Amino acid sequence: MADQHTEVLVIGAGPAGLAVGACLRRRGVAAMIVDDGQTVGETWQRRYERLHLHTPRIQSALPGLRMPRRFGRWVAKDDMAHYLRVYAHVHDLRPRFGVTVRRVEPDGTGWRVRTDDGTIAADQVVLATGFSSRPIEPRWPGQETYTGQVLHASRYRDAAPFVGRRVLVVGAGNSGAEIAADLAEQGAAEVRLAIRTPPNIIPRQVGPFPATLLAVPMDFLPAWSTDPVNRLLQRAVIGDLTRYGMPPARAGVVAQARATAVTPTIDVGLVAALRAGTVTPAAALERFEGSSAILADGTRLAPDAVIAATGYSTGLAPLVGDLGVLDGRGAPVFTGGRAHPEAPGLRFVGIRSPLKGLLLQINLDARSAARAIARERRNGR
Repeated sequence: MADQHTEVLVIGAGPAGLAVGACLRRRGVAAMIVDDGQTVGETWQRRYERLHLHTPRIQSALPGLRMPRRFGRWVAKDDMAHYLRVYAHVHDLRPRFGVTVRRVEPDGTGWRVRTDDGTIAADQVVLATGFSSRPIEPRWPGQETYTGQVLHASRYRDAAPFVGRRVLVVGAGNSGAEIAADLAEQGAAEVRLAIRTPPNIIPRQVGPFPATLLAVPMDFLPAWSTDPVNRLLQRAVIGDLTRYGMPPARAGVVAQARATAVTPTIDVGLVAALRAGTVTPAAALERFEGSSAILADGTRLAPDAVIAATGYSTGLAPLVGDLGVLDGRGAPVFTGGRAHPEAPGLRFVGIRSPLKGLLLQINLDARSAARAIARERRNGR
């Protein structure tokens, strides 16, 4: 790809990038969308088979296209991939795939984006590479001599390879909790769930109301006003899980999310597995010794496999880490329509996960970013 120029460059062709592209087209602005993948929806296609959205269908659609009712309330990951392909077609979005972006740099009047195949000059840049862009793959002491299998949760597809085997799942966030439940339901011989930070576990819905819909006002209200209510709901619907070995969360739902940027664990099977004794909570994994996994409390296990549900990073630091636009966790200081004062014309969409749900936030931020870009374009900025 020779050096090129575009008015607006969108980096990422997932839900956020496509939503920005569609919102810009509706305002008469054609954007170039680039992605290092091969096709629309492929990251969703690769996710584990059990996965469904944690936000209901009505809360998950992107701007300008409803999700069909046949998807049901909780949209399966393959249906989400199909929806994104239809979305790109309906809005005539044609991302350029196989483009790996290495750096985004100011050039005085706009932005210079360095890729493996050349440089793209752009007046405006939107980074929409995703909240979970890069798997965080830990290296525990002794891991190189461990005789079992270690894989990150991003490479887990289904429980079939683990039937009849002892598995240690590390991390009790949404991926770890669901994978642990999946393993237990599908025939793993033993499932332990290693926990360093006790999660807030919440139901997927309270009566007829999805939890993420109830959480919409929580993004704006102080923790002291909402967490007592959350605790009552958790106690009434989830119950006391300490009797099954699950340590209590150290803070309320809102307080923990704001302090750590970790959203609560939505129950899609873990609580039933805890009550049935098919998933057993355990202390954090500290190190390996041969075939043994040594936990923080000194417990020695001999798992056949370890699945590291240890999270993801935004992957933004190599791209824009020297511009002063990221916070201490590597997330953007400003998102949506608001650009950092030190980086006018650079915006971020889809790189934060609020309590009300990532897809709803993408919907809001994509619209906001498109309005801001169209306004600056009219004003000659």
